[in-house]
Amino acid sequence: MSPPSFVIAGAGGNASLTPRWDRVDSRKLIALARKIYFQHLSESGHSIDPCGVVVNIHLSDGRVVFEAPTLLPDEQFISADLIGRRLRRPRQLKDRLRGAGM
Repeated sequence: MSPPSFVIAGAGGNASLTPRWDRVDSRKLIALARKIYFQHLSESGHSIDPCGVVVNIHLSDGRVVFEAPTLLPDEQFISADLIGRRLRRPRQLKDRLRGAGM
């Protein structure tokens, strides 16, 4: 097999799969990814765990993926680790004291 006559940057899976948080509404993006991910888990009989979700934020649509994807310009990849992680701010000392009955 001969090498390609040109190279498309990022098409080999070498592009960063971290969302550009400065360009998206992170709350909306993660909520949509979670919806797609958990819907897939509840409806699917696959024994293989997905590695994440590719979301097209402009279409409010997405798909579950099982290996590192090549993304289109309007797509963002949200990893399964990020979808399952609880996103909340760390408790402050005064919050702990308030909860202790002091």
